[in-house]
Amino acid sequence: MNDSRNWFILALIAGGGWLLYLLAPVITPFVFSAGLAFLGDPLVDRLERMKLFKWQVNRTFAVVLVFLLISTVLTLSFLIFLPLLSDQVQKLVLRAPAMFEWIVGTALPWVQAKLGLTSIQLDAESLTTALQSYWKEASSALLGVIGTVSRGGQTVMAWLMNLVLVPVVTFYLLRDWDKLIEGIRTLIPRHIEPEVSTLSKEIEDVLGAFIRGQLMVMLALGMIYTLGLWAVGLDLALIIGMGAGLLSVVPYLGTFVGVIAALIASVYQFQDVLHPVLVGTVFAVGQALEGMVLTPKLVGDRVGLHPVAVIFAVLAGGQLFGFLGILLALPVASALNVLVRYMHLQYQQSDVYLREPGPKGKG
Repeated sequence: MNDSRNWFILALIAGGGWLLYLLAPVITPFVFSAGLAFLGDPLVDRLERMKLFKWQVNRTFAVVLVFLLISTVLTLSFLIFLPLLSDQVQKLVLRAPAMFEWIVGTALPWVQAKLGLTSIQLDAESLTTALQSYWKEASSALLGVIGTVSRGGQTVMAWLMNLVLVPVVTFYLLRDWDKLIEGIRTLIPRHIEPEVSTLSKEIEDVLGAFIRGQLMVMLALGMIYTLGLWAVGLDLALIIGMGAGLLSVVPYLGTFVGVIAALIASVYQFQDVLHPVLVGTVFAVGQALEGMVLTPKLVGDRVGLHPVAVIFAVLAGGQLFGFLGILLALPVASALNVLVRYMHLQYQQSDVYLREPGPKGKG
């Protein structure tokens, strides 16, 4: 009987994973809406406990206020950053072929000479042609997407209005979030409900630390890098700085990619030693602030994911479920990390772990 139940649970999990894979494009807006609702629910709960001119704020009114706040922030972000990003991408597209030629024709031979690798022969012309061909295809696609969205404020608003599903689902999830959570809790068998509730609360804390804290760290790092590179005078400050900030979700990846890209861009643009040193200083300051201020204050040590686990989760999620998998990778990994810690603690308290070795038999 137990074997049949276990096989049924495994089949149910496998079927759910397969269904998730098939419905990934449809589910993605709902996942995004659920993330927004998760971010906004604590603020809604706080507003519900407030009084406005001796009138107790109800759930619907609080949801409307938070929904308008989220919508305003997202809309302003698109209106402000998309035109700037489009301009930066256009500059990158125009300069990339010349940068490829400079890297292959000047930078790589100089590195080879300094490292004593002159015996290695590079086909500069073929390498430059391949890079330019790949970049032409990638840049055309990127410019097409950004250009469609950022041709003007009316186009942006029309594009946002077409995304009716996300705001509608977000509103209803925000309004009924507590009811949904309570409904799920009532379905849990009573004999394990206290333990499951404790675990779910810990998972909620971990997800809150990741989603709220890590997003704020990424945004703060992106702004620090962007402003620092802009102060240095780098033309591609926004795209490199914000890109490094977004990639910082994977430990050290954002810094590594940002430093390499900024050093290449600064050497190509300024042709001196001072500006690469200033670029290195910008990223060193950003890393110091992240380690000593941003991550301890905004995230803390509640997530506790190893960098290798982060990299694997992102790559595995993207491989299995595409963009939906990338969205869910780290939240799911964080939740699984809580469950693994719980199972490890249970194992250390079990008879299997604590059993003393028996007396050795006599040969």
